[in-house]
Amino acid sequence: VRCEHGRVMVAFAREQEFPDLVLPKGHVDPGETLEVAARREIEEEVGVSELRLIEYLGALERLSFDRDEWKVTHYFLYETSQAEAKPTETDRHTEMFWYPLDELPTMFWDEQRELLEQNRSRIETLMKVRQSD
Repeated sequence: VRCEHGRVMVAFAREQEFPDLVLPKGHVDPGETLEVAARREIEEEVGVSELRLIEYLGALERLSFDRDEWKVTHYFLYETSQAEAKPTETDRHTEMFWYPLDELPTMFWDEQRELLEQNRSRIETLMKVRQSD
């Protein structure tokens, strides 16, 4: 997330084959911690590399797109001042977008929207505190 004119903005990725947006996510490569994997996936999928960890938001479980296995996704809240970015993993992620936390776009994964909505006031409070420091 980043602040713009007093609003919390969230970075979203667009995958080539789908019109709806997603939060960056992916697999943990061998030897990576969850947090290192999260940083790498954010840079690959939305292009943001200047990240400061705020906190771990938790894990969510869902069926895979093919509905053949359960997936667990861990979510970390990062702050950035980097407004301009392009995905580095361009074979799957074509664009990145910033949307206000209080005006979320149509999202592909319902649990990602729920995660943001459930944590909205916490995220806004954390960002206000960080902006006043």
